[in-house]
Amino acid sequence: MNREELARRVLELVTGIAPDVDAASVIPGIDFRDQFDFDSMDTLNFAIALHRELGVEVPEADYGQLASVDKCVAYLGPRLP
Repeated sequence: MNREELARRVLELVTGIAPDVDAASVIPGIDFRDQFDFDSMDTLNFAIALHRELGVEVPEADYGQLASVDKCVAYLGPRLP
């Protein structure tokens, strides 16, 4: 999976967790919390969705690295099976 595909998949998972978010309006380099109401429970559900969909286990200590699309891609890319 290349970076574009991974970014697209991340956006799909984010909008699955927060369905009121318009994927087209998400700015990849800005944290989700700064763009829309993405709280700690959303982050937990997002980490679970990433594990389920991509097979990447994200420890709680690394949740901060899932804060934006760009950060997710940088974190997940090297960890994809």
